[in-house]
Amino acid sequence: MKATGIVRRIDDLGRVVIPKEIRKTLRIREGDPLEIFTDRDGGVILKKYSPIEELSDFSKEYAESLQQAIGNIVLISDKDAFISVCGISKKEYLDKKISPELEKVLENRKTLCITNPEEFLPLCGDENLENKYSSQIISPIIAEGDTIGSVIILSKEGEDKLGIVEQKLAETAASFLGKQME
Repeated sequence: MKATGIVRRIDDLGRVVIPKEIRKTLRIREGDPLEIFTDRDGGVILKKYSPIEELSDFSKEYAESLQQAIGNIVLISDKDAFISVCGISKKEYLDKKISPELEKVLENRKTLCITNPEEFLPLCGDENLENKYSSQIISPIIAEGDTIGSVIILSKEGEDKLGIVEQKLAETAASFLGKQME
């Protein structure tokens, strides 16, 4: 555990305010669920709750099956980070935070198919997109009316561009994973 040097008091209703700087850094917004843990030393640990993380093994297997069927790169994310990566080195995306641009796509709740390299979205903050992909498909995972993550299919530079079939596969995968969460 890393000390922040910030001290807060509990109010008469048992509430503690999480400082704005920490909420911003950890992307905690009003209404976000937090999981509460305790350690042996009497510490309380708050962790941002990711419902799709409960399905991480299942989502990994689903991503692997999808990648084997279509031969393209398949990524699955929750609202904060990538939880499954297939068809590319895992270190490029696994457990990395999603980019603000990808976050906006998830907020719009619509599938996005991009085949123009000038319009490609960085998927994580430190990503260099130059000559990396020939197309991107991003489909939000929605469960009980809330966006909880995304299914992303990428084609490598030099491969055929992704089309309506891959878009429908991404939408089907997102819908299926969303139904598993309900």
